[in-house]
Amino acid sequence: MIDNQLLKTAVKAADDKRAEDIVALNMKGISLIADYFVICHGNSDKQVQAIAREIKDKAEENGYDVRRMEGFDEARWILVDLGDVVAHIFHRDERSYYNLERLWGDAPVEHIQSELS
Repeated sequence: MIDNQLLKTAVKAADDKRAEDIVALNMKGISLIADYFVICHGNSDKQVQAIAREIKDKAEENGYDVRRMEGFDEARWILVDLGDVVAHIFHRDERSYYNLERLWGDAPVEHIQSELS
């Protein structure tokens, strides 16, 4: 069960657009950038953009500030900075190349199954 509402919002938004292999890493004490990273991927440029747009829109609808969004036009790796939560939305082909889960391998994985359809 996720106790962070912003993290829950981002995970649910990604799932609503059929993001694949959604992982949430608890970055507290590991990264100064954010408390959580959400990592997922889409299978096409359009899907990657739709996932990023949905995360941005749902965060704003719930009163959260979207600090910035990078990589949207290229749609290979879109970063959505929500402050305490940073979402990384990859194109399927790029995800294994960058392998953020391995890079941040010491970060505990949050249990998000209850948020997924």
